[in-house]
Amino acid sequence: MTVRRRRHAKIVATLGPASASTEMIRSLFLAGVDVFRLNFSHGTHEQHRERLAQIRKVEQELGRPIGVLADMQGPKLRVGTFAAGPIMLNAGSSFRLDLTDKPGDVTRAYLPHPEIFAALKPGANLLLDDGKLRLQVKKSGHDFAETEVVVGGALSERKGVNVPDVVLPLSALTQKDRRDLEFALELGVEWLALSFVQRPEDLDEARALTRGRAGIMTKLEKPSAVEALDAIVDKSDAVMVARGDLGVELPAEKVPGIQRRAVRECRRSGKPVIVATQMLESMINAPVPTRAEASDVATAIYHGADAVMLSAESASGKFPVEAVQMMERIIGEVESDPYHRQLLESLQTPAQPTSADAICTAMDVIAGLLRVAVIVTYTTSGSTSLRAARERPVPPILSMTPSLATARKLALVCGVHSVKTEDVSGVAEMVERACKCAQEEGFAQPGDTIVISAGMPFGTPGATNLLRIAQV
Repeated sequence: MTVRRRRHAKIVATLGPASASTEMIRSLFLAGVDVFRLNFSHGTHEQHRERLAQIRKVEQELGRPIGVLADMQGPKLRVGTFAAGPIMLNAGSSFRLDLTDKPGDVTRAYLPHPEIFAALKPGANLLLDDGKLRLQVKKSGHDFAETEVVVGGALSERKGVNVPDVVLPLSALTQKDRRDLEFALELGVEWLALSFVQRPEDLDEARALTRGRAGIMTKLEKPSAVEALDAIVDKSDAVMVARGDLGVELPAEKVPGIQRRAVRECRRSGKPVIVATQMLESMINAPVPTRAEASDVATAIYHGADAVMLSAESASGKFPVEAVQMMERIIGEVESDPYHRQLLESLQTPAQPTSADAICTAMDVIAGLLRVAVIVTYTTSGSTSLRAARERPVPPILSMTPSLATARKLALVCGVHSVKTEDVSGVAEMVERACKCAQEEGFAQPGDTIVISAGMPFGTPGATNLLRIAQV
């Protein structure tokens, strides 16, 4: 059977204990999931291998390319242990962090990260336990920091530490991440998500390690990355607005504006963008979301995000399929709203003076003038389809590619229905195959008009220079 989405925006779902079976993965895909996320912060390599095999089995059964995103853990900064269990820090009290490897108490704690001390200066803030506690540095050295408790509370061992005010001399890839990255590439994932990106240069090591074997997705979660957003988007293949970590290091009221700016910048660059974290959080334990959560998902779609993502809702929640179905309904409702189309058009950025931009802009204009059933793109690397999707056209985009990896990768991109097909050798064959595929995939009927774009000579990546109008 042909699985065809009736919406443009995509759904990403995280796999975990609640979704670790072929039957559940199949159910999630049929409910609306386009890309599955493997979270390397949890699980073993063998578990991830098994889940990828299950995804590929479902893909083969249903005949649709499914994208897979491997999410790297990144550096995790944590305090050490406490001699007598959790402590209570009171506002105004002093608290020392140091490199002395012994259990802490109400006056001090072990912080096994010399990189933090090397970067700290008086006045810098330290956030503990996902931002619940706040310390301000009064004095620091190469192996200690004397702080004052600004916001107090209970602190137990191994809780996380965030340093929002400084750029730490840390790579975005730990030794564990490098092992995980190579393993994920051996499995054949389409996307690699990098945590703890602080500056554009952090992407260079991952780019060298991947050697083009997967797309690099930056998780936007650090204030310094937000400050360098344009440069980071330019160096990335995609971006995830990771609002959970972002909301720890920045005031909550700043996150919506950053989300909107990130989506706009990615649309300008033609890079896929995911809005993630806490989208339908209440559905971890409840069969329906709050109205605020439904509005949150809708807002991401109104802004033009390529995809929205489920985390614990699908990984460990009680209602994973219902959460996907809810996202599907919300997206459908938004995309049927005339205001959604008006908003997308108002946010469209100007085309660049290139052949690819000229072709795709003309294609969008034609789709608006004629009753075009579908836009067909022939692509090898995916660039033609990505460029067409940047325009957010009204008709769906049927992306035809000889590369299964490209077809899977494009499963993340707004409006794109990707199909693996043999390469073509001439324009007549291109038109014939496009018309046939448009019918087989349920996009067009005899007599319908379709628009076709491709690059010549055929099979040349990034050479979009051909536009053709055809009748099925």
